[in-house]
Amino acid sequence: MDQSNPAPPTTARQGPLSHLTVLDLSRILAGPWATQILADLGARVIKIESLIGDDTRRWGPPFLTRSSGSIEDPSSGASDAAYFTCCNRNKESVCVDFSKPEGANLIRKLARSADILVENFKVGGLKKYGLDYDTLRELNPRLVYCSITGFGQTGPYAQRAGYDFLIQGMGGLMSITGQPDNGDQRSEPLKTGVAIADEFTGMYAATSILAAIAHRDRTGEGQYIDCALLDCQVAMLANQGSNWLVGKRTPRPMGNHHPNLVPYRAYPVQDGHVIIACGNDRQFRSLCDVLALDATGQDARFRTNADRVANRSALEATLEERLAHYSREHIIHLLEMAKVPCGPINTIPEVFEDPQVSAREMVVPLERADGYAIPTIAYPAKFSATPAAYRAAPPGLGAHTQTLLTEDLELDEAAIAVLFRSGVVA
Repeated sequence: MDQSNPAPPTTARQGPLSHLTVLDLSRILAGPWATQILADLGARVIKIESLIGDDTRRWGPPFLTRSSGSIEDPSSGASDAAYFTCCNRNKESVCVDFSKPEGANLIRKLARSADILVENFKVGGLKKYGLDYDTLRELNPRLVYCSITGFGQTGPYAQRAGYDFLIQGMGGLMSITGQPDNGDQRSEPLKTGVAIADEFTGMYAATSILAAIAHRDRTGEGQYIDCALLDCQVAMLANQGSNWLVGKRTPRPMGNHHPNLVPYRAYPVQDGHVIIACGNDRQFRSLCDVLALDATGQDARFRTNADRVANRSALEATLEERLAHYSREHIIHLLEMAKVPCGPINTIPEVFEDPQVSAREMVVPLERADGYAIPTIAYPAKFSATPAAYRAAPPGLGAHTQTLLTEDLELDEAAIAVLFRSGVVA
């Protein structure tokens, strides 16, 4: 731990989960995404890191810069990659080497009073340290213990490592993402632009944890949650999965076309593209009115959505030809006036410049004790009585180790010094 930059005093926690304490033994994205949700809603999250820290602290560039613009060597631990900051707000960083018996014992002591533990080690990976669920529930029967892995605790793939990209492929998402094949030329399968399997797994994990806490509140009983990236990706197939299960239709990449709705895609206009998303027949007829396509709006081939799906090619050709005469701003204005869902395709900078995003206060600036200003993306749901709170910036590595040893574990200075010297903590 950098003793020259001690952790700031902890701001009093508020929010619906302020009575809960979470031991976060996870790293990378899925687990930290889940625990940041809990932290934003008030839970105390103690992020247990190795002595070199979460891998994503080094997943850059870009790296954090001070107000002076200087960038420290990330290997020194002074700076962190921007990646790390996306999912580690409102947490305390404590560095413990629990491969050493003394370190594992510290975690077990913390687990005695914790409400939740989240980990994403390989199946059975924590058992040899005495940090598995069966061991810890003997110490704390009320503990809700969530394991996040690529493939779950059972099944033929249980021992495999699982990463988001791999799961997007195995879980079917990449088979329906990207441009359709062009004749004999096969299009390259594409992943999404963010690690969506990790993020949804984190959301499912957080939801499942809260359900387990609700059960514990009624019964006093903790439980074990087995959360797998592949399972969550399969669950996310939604209508595409149902299209196969119900209709035995194998979904294929369709570019920006929708398998069940027409018109519902991005259309080229004079200066770019515009998204038009008609979810019902009224919206389609309003679109035709705006484009002065009266005959198209009355054409029996396009009367219902099912008709439009069956005659997709003919309708799309007509719409493309007419929309090519409009600028993006002009057609969006006309369609909004007619209450036809539409919008631009924004770059990431344009997203954060959008007046709606600004009005919804989706950027939360935070400052770390060591002088790093860190803009973060807000928790999206707005609560009328218990809003998300932003107490602390994503922490520096080991910023809270000393405080936790002193205040939570009530160790004296001599015992703490031994732990630091022996490399059990940092």
